[in-house]
Amino acid sequence: MKKKIFVTRKLLPENEEKLKNLFEVTLNKDDKIYTPKEIIEGSKNYDGILSSVSDPINADTISKLSSSIKIIANGAVGFGNIDFKAARERGIAVTNTPDVLTDATADIQILLLLGASRKAYEGRLAAETQNWKWSWDFLLGKQMSNKRLGIIGMGRIGRAVAKRAKAFNMEIHYHNRSKLKPELENGAIFHKDLKSLLEKSDFLSINCPATPETKKLINKETLSYLKENTVVGNAARGDIVDDDAMIEALKNGKVFAYGLDVYNGEPKIHPEYLKLKNIFLLPHLGSATKRTRWDMAFRATKNLEMFFKGEKPQDLVN
Repeated sequence: MKKKIFVTRKLLPENEEKLKNLFEVTLNKDDKIYTPKEIIEGSKNYDGILSSVSDPINADTISKLSSSIKIIANGAVGFGNIDFKAARERGIAVTNTPDVLTDATADIQILLLLGASRKAYEGRLAAETQNWKWSWDFLLGKQMSNKRLGIIGMGRIGRAVAKRAKAFNMEIHYHNRSKLKPELENGAIFHKDLKSLLEKSDFLSINCPATPETKKLINKETLSYLKENTVVGNAARGDIVDDDAMIEALKNGKVFAYGLDVYNGEPKIHPEYLKLKNIFLLPHLGSATKRTRWDMAFRATKNLEMFFKGEKPQDLVN
C-alpha cells in the first residue's frame, strides 16, 4: 500500500506526477497558503508532509500533528520554518533540500548587491517619468569592482557568492562558525570575530542560516561596526536582520543601500522600507528558476522515498 503524503503547496506538474507515481497524495490545486490549523487538520491519518518555506510548523503545530506523521520533507534549503527539535522529540524526521538552490540563490545575492549599490529602484522611478535627463551627478551609485566583500556564513551559498564576486575582482572576507579548509576558502580571509569582518567590509553579503543564535544578528550594535556607506544584501532569512535598526542605518547613511529578498513575516514588509529609495526589494526569488524549483521538489520527493524504504534520507536535519 502506498504511503500517504500531504502536500502543502502547488508544485510544478512534473513534480506532482512523480509524487503520484510513488505515493497517495493530496495536492493543493489552488496553492492556498495553509494556516497551522489547516496543516494539522489536512494531514490527519497521513504518513508524511511535503512542506514549503511558507509553512510555519512550530512546536505547537508539531505537538498537534497526527501520530501517523513520520516525516516532514521541507522543500527549501532552510528549515527555520520548522521546529526540528520538537519534531525530533516526537520521532518525526525533518529533511531539507540543500545544494540544488546554491547557484540560483548566489545569483540573486549578487543581483541584490548590484541593484542596491547602483540605485536600481531609483533608476526605475526616474525612467518611468520619461522626463529624466543625464547629468554628471545623476543617480551616482557605488561600484563593486575592487572592493572588499564581507560574507556572513561561508556555506555552499556563501562560497558560490564569493566565486561570483571574484569576477568583480573583490577581496573576499568571511565570518563563519569555523575556519574553512584552504581549498574551500579559495583565498578568502577568515574573521573569527563578526565585528572584525564588519569593520573591513565595503559590501556585506548575509548568507548564514536562520537559527536562534542568528536571530537579529544584524542589529543596532553590529551595524555600528560597519564603515559609513556600506552596501548590504540579504538572501538568507529576514529575521537575521533587526528591521528597525537597519531602517535607521539606511536613513543616517551608515548603510548606503540594502538589497533584500527575504523579510520578517513575509509576504508582509516593514512599511518603512517602502518609504525609502536606497532599497532594492525582491519577493523571495532566491530559488526562482524552473530548473531549481524542479530540483527542489524532486529532492524532497527523494527524501520521502528513501525514508519510507527504510533508508536514512540524504538530507536529514534532525
